[in-house]
This record gives sequence, C-alpha cells and structure tokens, in this order.
Amino acid sequence: MGRQGGPLESYIERRVVKFGERLGYVVRKVQWVARKGAPDRVFMGSGFTLWIEFKQLGVKPEPHQAKEHMRMRSAGQLVFVIDNIADGEALLRRYARDHADVL
Repeated sequence: MGRQGGPLESYIERRVVKFGERLGYVVRKVQWVARKGAPDRVFMGSGFTLWIEFKQLGVKPEPHQAKEHMRMRSAGQLVFVIDNIADGEALLRRYARDHADVL
C-alpha cells in the first residue's frame, strides 16, 4: 500500500502494461532527453498511439507533467492519466475494440 492507501503507482503500471501486451499493444517506457514531464508509457496499436501517465489512486500529475501532457494533446496526441488498474484496462480494451480490425 502506498501513501494514499491504494496500490503503488509502480504496481498499477506493471499490471496495466501486462494487460496491454496480452491485448497486442507494443509498450515502451518513455523518457525525454533534456526535458521533464514525459508520460510513463506509450502503448502502440496499429494506426494509433496512447500515452499513459500512471499515478497512485487520487494523485494528480505534477504541474510540469500536466503542462507537457497539454502540449502533447494540443498536437493531437492521446494522453491519459490512470490511477487504478480497472480504468487502465478499460481504456486499453476500448481502444483495442475500436481498432479491432488493425490491432
């Protein structure tokens, strides 16, 4: 249990990554060079990309992370903040279903 009482961010991330890989996503850890605020992971489907920032339940992104996420969204990227396993799995399942012909 983490400081908020729920699973740690790293546990949520591991579980959602494993689920995404089982669905057929190519998943990579993300880190910008000489810049802060990158989402934790990129999930690549055929023809679409999801960027996910993982947080412990109820924890919000730091201001520099939120700013980077907004920059990415303004460039047309799909950026999500996930703070629990169920929401992460539902997000990946929804996009896999919507792109079932290409994933």
